[in-house]
Amino acid sequence: MYSPEQENISTTASTKVPVKYGELIVLGYNGSLPNGDRGRRKSRFALCKRPKSNGVKPSTVHVACSPQAAKAISNKDQHSISYTLSRAQTVVVEYTHDSNTDMFQIGRSTESPIDFVVTDTVAGSQSNADTQSVQSTISRFACRIMCQRTPPYNARIYAAGFDSSKNIFLGEKAAKWKTLDGQMDGLTTNGVLVMHPRNGFTQDSKPGVWREISVCGNVFTLRETRSAQQRGKMVESESQELVDGSLIDLCGATLLWRTAEGLSRTPTLKHLEALRQEINAARPQCPVGFNTLAFPSMRRKDTPDEKQPWVYLQCGHVHGYHNWGNHREEREGREGRHRECPMCRAKGPYVPLWLGCEAGFYVDAAPPTHAFNPCGHVCSDKTAAFWSQIPLPHGTHTFHAACPFCAQQLTGEQGYVRLIFQGPLD
Repeated sequence: MYSPEQENISTTASTKVPVKYGELIVLGYNGSLPNGDRGRRKSRFALCKRPKSNGVKPSTVHVACSPQAAKAISNKDQHSISYTLSRAQTVVVEYTHDSNTDMFQIGRSTESPIDFVVTDTVAGSQSNADTQSVQSTISRFACRIMCQRTPPYNARIYAAGFDSSKNIFLGEKAAKWKTLDGQMDGLTTNGVLVMHPRNGFTQDSKPGVWREISVCGNVFTLRETRSAQQRGKMVESESQELVDGSLIDLCGATLLWRTAEGLSRTPTLKHLEALRQEINAARPQCPVGFNTLAFPSMRRKDTPDEKQPWVYLQCGHVHGYHNWGNHREEREGREGRHRECPMCRAKGPYVPLWLGCEAGFYVDAAPPTHAFNPCGHVCSDKTAAFWSQIPLPHGTHTFHAACPFCAQQLTGEQGYVRLIFQGPLD
């Protein structure tokens, strides 16, 4: 999952284990990208302490700059943010090295300043080819996270990232303003939204309120639409500090932040594999064909096999694949069509079940007993309940709950269903 050659990491002398600040996990992927994780493009990214700090903090402010003067300051070999107020005036804020923080940058660009390359998530896509035709709404240099190099290793998020020239440019059309203390601040085109869950990332988690984060890390209520010129109201009582379970939306992809401490309480892949084997050991049967069902290994998560469990999403009865109740007009497509359950006659979609393999999305280590509707991804009761309540940004101004393992919008009364397995008859 984490390869030292990709990022600079620092290890503590005594244990040689990297100090991990936390991990970012992209919603909509079940343990890896469809065509596999490669380099800086993957479904999960660990933020670890660097051997040498690379954080920055604001220093000199150059106020009444002509475009030429602004360019000269930006060309210096240090980080800066330029705020274009008009064709004649630009404010440039220089940034200096901060030895107390490590900076990590996230965006669509594959240029070297980006540590974690994120592309648009297409709901239910099985391969990267599915995502290529989409015009991306994710910024090339979307956001940056600053981690404190000393305990408690706080992580703070800021909109926009520095480019290859160590600059951030907010053009004439970008929303920007002067703060009460004379500093500049602004928002990126499509914005960086953050939601901190209430009660942390636990069985008792409840959705928080989505907010927008500015270039300087201030917190605002949402704009009317994603790229509106008018900023929201500043929320001084809230912070840009990430907590376990914070969600970061980049307008095209949503990331989940898990702290190192939070991850230590999360089920491991080994634990999920043991739960899979436990279900299979109980030898659940198809009530129609009486054949034994089994969840396939976690490595196989795209094509159903003959022992694959299927579910009627209206009622939750689990079967093997069969043609019972498959009316003639429905026979064109195998799954997802409305079918009648032989057990209770409830009509609804009939889909294969897939185990949720991304352990970071689980709020507890309980057995996988519930499936999301309509995709059939299976996880624990509390995990399904948590994600079904989370309104995730979709497009420029709508929100809906989605399966964390494939990003499909949830349907049905609850968005998930309790699975009813039939045990062996012997």
